[in-house]
Amino acid sequence: MLKYTIKRFLWAILTLWAVVTITFTLMHSIPGDPFAREGTMPEAVYNNLQRYYNLDEPLIVQYGIYLKQIAMLDFGPSLKSKTISVNDYIVNGFPVSLHLGLQALLIAVTFGLILGVIASLNRNKWPDYISMVLAIIGISVPSFILATFLINYVGVEWGLLPVATWKSWSHTVLPSISLAMMPMAYIARLMRSSMLEVMGQDYVNTAKAKGISRSMVILRHAIKNAILPVVTVLGFIAANLVTGSFIIEKIFGIPGMGEMFVEGIFNRDYPVILGSTVFYAAILIFLVFVVDVAYKFIDPRIKITGEGQ
Repeated sequence: MLKYTIKRFLWAILTLWAVVTITFTLMHSIPGDPFAREGTMPEAVYNNLQRYYNLDEPLIVQYGIYLKQIAMLDFGPSLKSKTISVNDYIVNGFPVSLHLGLQALLIAVTFGLILGVIASLNRNKWPDYISMVLAIIGISVPSFILATFLINYVGVEWGLLPVATWKSWSHTVLPSISLAMMPMAYIARLMRSSMLEVMGQDYVNTAKAKGISRSMVILRHAIKNAILPVVTVLGFIAANLVTGSFIIEKIFGIPGMGEMFVEGIFNRDYPVILGSTVFYAAILIFLVFVVDVAYKFIDPRIKITGEGQ
């Protein structure tokens, strides 16, 4: 187990290095520079800025400097703000994005599992149809469309909840629902398929033949095994929710990292774009690593043999 964990950790480090390298190369392959739009800037000032941010160095030197900064957990200064560094942006924005992502994850997992179990236990009946219609709507409707609908009706027409800013719990409800709908639908469909497969297994039929009540068979045997595929993808879903809220944050005026990333793109702020990308990639890779290791504890039947298993 220790050997497996160490291998997974080394692969995680290698993957993160690849993300840093690819992102750095792509960002610097775009023609022009961050100060190109400052047309009235004196040449001496322009040269000083290039020197200050190491943009006058060869690309390989800039790459080495950036790797050294990341190793020291320093994402460097912002090109557009003289008083706030990229680390400050992350420290201020990430807690908000994390709060929104975790709340959306809780909604998605809770209601996704409930819908999936209800649908599987009532196959080809009206609860199954209703659950799957909700799942199809959740997958088909983009989050920004759902967000607009909720703002218009729940927030403006009916006045039930606030529609913007990030002040109290009530302000978090609509953006969390908008963000959770698609993963909830995916979890519901995955759980339904897994439950249908598990309910037809011999050990479930054996438990029923022993006279164990249907509810106990479902709780002790069916759900416990059917939930494994959901757990497998939970790391990716969690990472997507925590890191994929850019549009929702922008629509609801939430001061998270999404706003920082979008402004960084518009301003062509290399350190901000690189810093947020690397930071989110590190979270994604870490969560995948945790899920890989935790999977062995969840299902003891899995044997760890050879490379990558």
